[in-house]
Amino acid sequence: MKHTIIWTSLSLSLILPACKKDYGDLNNATVEAFTANATEGELNNLVSGTESGMRTNLALYLDDCGIIGRELYHFSPSEPRYVTDLLGASGATLSNSNFYITNPWASRYQVIKNCNVLIQSATNSKLITAAQQAGYIGFAQTIKAYQLLLCLNLTDTNGIRVNVSDPNDLGPFVNYNDGLTAIASLLDSGATRLTNASVAFTLAGFGNYGDAPGLVKFNRALAARVAIYRSQWSQALTDLNGSFFNLANPLTDGVFDVYSTGSGDQLNTFYIPQNTTGEVRVAHPSYAGDILPGDDRIGKATIRTAGAASLDGLSSNRDVWVYTSSTTPIPIVRNEELILIYAEANIQQSSFPNAVNAFNVIRAAHNLAPYGGATTQAALLSELLYERRYSLYCEGHRWIDLRRYNLLNTLPIDRPGDEVWSAFPRPVSESAN
Repeated sequence: MKHTIIWTSLSLSLILPACKKDYGDLNNATVEAFTANATEGELNNLVSGTESGMRTNLALYLDDCGIIGRELYHFSPSEPRYVTDLLGASGATLSNSNFYITNPWASRYQVIKNCNVLIQSATNSKLITAAQQAGYIGFAQTIKAYQLLLCLNLTDTNGIRVNVSDPNDLGPFVNYNDGLTAIASLLDSGATRLTNASVAFTLAGFGNYGDAPGLVKFNRALAARVAIYRSQWSQALTDLNGSFFNLANPLTDGVFDVYSTGSGDQLNTFYIPQNTTGEVRVAHPSYAGDILPGDDRIGKATIRTAGAASLDGLSSNRDVWVYTSSTTPIPIVRNEELILIYAEANIQQSSFPNAVNAFNVIRAAHNLAPYGGATTQAALLSELLYERRYSLYCEGHRWIDLRRYNLLNTLPIDRPGDEVWSAFPRPVSESAN
């Protein structure tokens, strides 16, 4: 069937909180029950379900980006494709029907479905104020744009569907550039809505950015990321000015997907304890090999006291130690990334002192001396990619960064015949169009 994944995951169910609360049978809810004339409580449950769904298969997305980007290996006795397909071993290719593309794709589009239902429900509701309506719609547009971006990060030139609001009449695939344009437009629309909004819902993981002004800042942070993907350097700086970017604030300031041990909640499945045998995530050997002496980001890849882990000709003596418990949050966007976006945009506009200043904020935070290299564009871009590599390790950026700069050919080939892929194929359900 042509649209199996999208149709099955998006039209037959909504992502909703596990408990029923006071709003009827949410586990068997229909779209019509929400879109007719939703109450504030029903809309808030759609918000909570949307936020919850953003975490589904996120660890797999990070595996996809991290393995191809040679940040890590995932050794799994029960799943060899982490070290075969994703690394192109012995003629293996990326399949359009395997879990590593179909699962994250379906999960992201299910959240997009939730966002579309939330938009329609808020639009139709006569039980909320205009300002509250703007809050729901602005939030939904922002999250929808973010989910589309994650899909586009995987498929790149193979594109995405942007218009999936009608499961019976899905819009066409659009190419990479048009996809980014549509995502930027959706973020702009969300920011406009949120500027005049009242937020009637509570968000987990948003910290100081869960009210209307905070959501605008979150939205603009994502917009700045999209702007550098589009090589729109002035726009990136404009978006940063509207975000929570601040050279003086903690690098960890930001918005996160959060986890808990509570009944019915999700755990961070990227977490694997140190020195585990069997199922392990270990750092690519180049992570420690390329890091500068004294850089404290080496702590993201800790020495295995149990000895090196090996599988299928691959080996590493360091565990990935970015998410140090099953409840450690995963960043959506944080200030450290925004500072590096600021540096990149300034490099591209030849404002080199601003970039060096930004680098020195990052370097000081990680036990490094101020930048002392050449102040040429080439040298500063090299420094940028170093800082992004180590600051944003296992947050889903390095593969995309090297692809943006046409540097995928610089990634190490660990076994004869291995490949560095530039994009995932469209899932099999989408291959007919």
